[in-house]
Amino acid sequence: MPQSKYADRWKTVLVDVVDGIAWVTFNRPDKRNAMSPTLNRDMVDVLEALELDADAQVVVLTGAGDAWTAGMDLKEYFREIDAGPEILQEKVRRDASTWQWRLLRFYTKPTIAMVNGWCFGGAFSPLVACDLAICADEAVFGLSEINWGIPPGNLVSKALADTIGHRAALHLIMTGETFTGQEAARMGLVNKSVPRDQLREEVTKLAQVLLAKNPVVLRAAKNGFKRCRELTWEQNEDYLYAKLDQAQLRDPEKGREQGLKQFLDDKSIKPGLQTYKRGS
Repeated sequence: MPQSKYADRWKTVLVDVVDGIAWVTFNRPDKRNAMSPTLNRDMVDVLEALELDADAQVVVLTGAGDAWTAGMDLKEYFREIDAGPEILQEKVRRDASTWQWRLLRFYTKPTIAMVNGWCFGGAFSPLVACDLAICADEAVFGLSEINWGIPPGNLVSKALADTIGHRAALHLIMTGETFTGQEAARMGLVNKSVPRDQLREEVTKLAQVLLAKNPVVLRAAKNGFKRCRELTWEQNEDYLYAKLDQAQLRDPEKGREQGLKQFLDDKSIKPGLQTYKRGS
């Protein structure tokens, strides 16, 4: 089996690109993949590298061992950073925010969170920032910050406010109670929950569906939806039409023309049931 071109490039993250899918693995299993300052810096570099990698068309985030990520590394992120200068704290926070939501929310390629296990606290920011999420039934979720004396950190509260209902979010924030993968799916925190032994297969199937789509149009569609939630109806009319026009202008394969031809002239596809055949 050929070695990944990204082998040994990062200390806390593994990256392997296979058949268009970039498998990004948080690799601190002995710490349940807790997000340390080093992991945060690594992830900024990972996402920036994959953005320019033509072989990586869909990005999947998962974790080594029995955890996706257990949130921030309390020892490295708080105890050690608190003892340093104030400017160091600012930099560490900036690195965390840069990858956990600034890059991920409007990433140029589709992103899938593959939640294989423990998902706690600060993990909710990148979880929600990913476009889609599938988890294992056996995964355990929780906002444990309240149990050790702080409110949820980073953009966790905003992530919940954008994803699940008001009452459900407050219950999780105020009680610190844990919940399962199936419960996460029912509340809309993830798209789907499956047995752990089926997780990679399900994520691969979803990634393959995305790989079949026109990447320029897919990016415009997903980012247009995310941005429109922040705008008024009047603003959205201008913004979404502009995104539509932009997608057509920037699309090198002219997907709109191909799709219309295959549907109206060739009668070879039914858009309600299938994607147009790219490159034909």
